[in-house]
Amino acid sequence: MSSTVRFGFTGDVMLGRQVDRRQQSRSADAVWGDLLGRLQSLDGLFINLECCLSTRGQPWRRTYRPFHFRANPTWAIPALERAGVDCASLANNHALDYGVRALCDTLDHLDRGDIASPGGGRTMRAAREPSHVFIEGMNVAVISFTDNTPEYAADSDTPGISHTVFDLENEPCRKILGEALTAAQSAEPDLLVASLHWGPNMVTKPPDAFRAVGHWLIERGVDLVHGHSAHIFQGIEIHEGCPILYDVGDFVDDYAVDDDLRNDRGFLFELQTDREGSLRALRLLPIEIRDCAVHRAGSTAADWSRDRIRELSKPFGTEFERQEDELILPLESRCGGRTTTDS
Repeated sequence: MSSTVRFGFTGDVMLGRQVDRRQQSRSADAVWGDLLGRLQSLDGLFINLECCLSTRGQPWRRTYRPFHFRANPTWAIPALERAGVDCASLANNHALDYGVRALCDTLDHLDRGDIASPGGGRTMRAAREPSHVFIEGMNVAVISFTDNTPEYAADSDTPGISHTVFDLENEPCRKILGEALTAAQSAEPDLLVASLHWGPNMVTKPPDAFRAVGHWLIERGVDLVHGHSAHIFQGIEIHEGCPILYDVGDFVDDYAVDDDLRNDRGFLFELQTDREGSLRALRLLPIEIRDCAVHRAGSTAADWSRDRIRELSKPFGTEFERQEDELILPLESRCGGRTTTDS
C-alpha cells in the first residue's frame, strides 16, 4: 500500500448543452477523453459541477439568466462514476438553472451515485453542511459556498445553494464561514477543503478581499482552497504551507474560446498527502478542452499554460519545479487535523 494519497481537483465541469447532445451518441466516459486513466488512478476526485443533472423542471425565469445548463443523468452519473468523482460541489450559479425540482433531482442522483454534494440542499442548513468523504482511510471534509446568484440561495425551508459574500469586513460572512468550519472540524477530518465559487468570469487575478478570505480560512484550519468561477485559471499562493488555488478554470464544457485568455486550457490539480494528512506536493498536469471533452494538453497548449501559471503565481512568491509535462510544487506542512481559532 502506497504511503501517498492522491487527490484530484478540477475546474468547472459543465455537462449540458452541446456536451449533453454529444454524449447521446458516444460512450459515457468519452467526456473524459484521454485523461480517463489518469482520473481513475487518483484516490479521490473533487469537481465543481456547473449544471443540473435532471430532465425535469423549467428554465429559471424569476431573474434574467442568459444561460441554462443541465445534463441527462442517465449518462452523466455513469460518467462521473467512471472517472471516480467523489465530491461534486453545487454552490455555484447554475445549480438552479431549471428550478428547485431539477436541483432536488441532482441531489438525489448524486446521492445514489455515492457522490457528495456540498453547497446544495433542501434547506439552508443542509446546503451549508460540510460533506465528509472517506478515502483511503482518511476523512476529507469539504465546505462549499458561492457569492454568485443570491437568488439561488437556500433558506430555512426552500432548496437552494449556500450563498455568502467573501469579504471579512462583512460580519455575516465571517459568521457563516466560521460556523461551517466549526461543523466540519467537529468530525476531526484528516483534510479540510474549502470549495469556493467566487467572483466574475474571465478575471485573471483575485481581488484583495478574496486573498484575505483565503488566508483567513487557512489560518482557521483549511488545508486547501479550491477556487473556481472565472473560467480561466489564476495564480497559486502558499499560505502557512497550504495551497490557495484562487481559480482552477474550466475542465469540461462547450464554451466559446477567448483567443487571449484561453479558457479551453488549464490543469488537473493533484494534491499529494500522507495518510495522516501532511501535505507533500501539488502537481499540475496541463489539460485542454476539445470536442466537448477534456484531454491532455498538446505541446503548444501545455507550454502556454505552464508559462501562464508561473507568471500569475510569481506575485505570490510561488515557484514551480518541472517534471516532464507537469509542474510540481513541493509542500512541507502538517495541516490536517488543526483546530479552528476564534473569528
